[in-house]
Amino acid sequence: MKRIISIRFYEELNDFLKSEIRKTWIIYTFRINQTVKDAIEALGVPHAEIDLILVNGKSVGFDYHLQDEDRVSVYPVFETIDISTLTHLRPEPLRETRFILDVHLGKLCKYLRMLGFDTYYRNDLADDEIVKISVSEKRIILTRDLGILKNGAVTHGYWIRSKDSKEQLCEVINRFNLQYKFRPFYRCTMCNGRVKEVNKTDIEHLLKMNTKIYFDKFYQCNDCKRVYWEGTHFKNMQNFIHEITGK
Repeated sequence: MKRIISIRFYEELNDFLKSEIRKTWIIYTFRINQTVKDAIEALGVPHAEIDLILVNGKSVGFDYHLQDEDRVSVYPVFETIDISTLTHLRPEPLRETRFILDVHLGKLCKYLRMLGFDTYYRNDLADDEIVKISVSEKRIILTRDLGILKNGAVTHGYWIRSKDSKEQLCEVINRFNLQYKFRPFYRCTMCNGRVKEVNKTDIEHLLKMNTKIYFDKFYQCNDCKRVYWEGTHFKNMQNFIHEITGK
């Protein structure tokens, strides 16, 4: 005897579904003792993007065992609606917004660091390493790989939809409400270390002759010791930030 449920996904969760089953009720055949989390991820939606599940109108956790003819509604993270009295499926938002990115998001990493966000990135990280660092350092995973977000240990994560790095930055800004948290040039774009102003005399030996002549204000990364100054590259970054943020 077949056991079936009706399940529907709302808003951006439809991005994970095949086109023919988006924004509609799906008839899903489940196995004995299957949890609602297993069914959701079998359909392609990672648990890290879900904030609320209603079964027959009542909120449930990921460990809920499906029953024949259940009607399941699945919702993404809520930004404006208060669901505090219901069963939250994700931990509370992290107090400090910190990211870890997969190997496909090198340009996005640079942009996030440019805006001052603590962003961990290496181009040789395996998926299990990303998950381990995310959990231990309380970092939000940003990824183009859905498989990472289906790992049961993941608590905070977001699947990047766009393949364009500038559009990816806008996605992250909007998804995590970062518009008022920018600290431009606070972090080194190369290593993620903090940048501080330094005396010209302290780093003069690291400068080329023209830089010594034409510039007097300098900054240096605490970690990799890279030196920054307000030259053409600095102006280009300022223009880029204005283009993306309107600020």
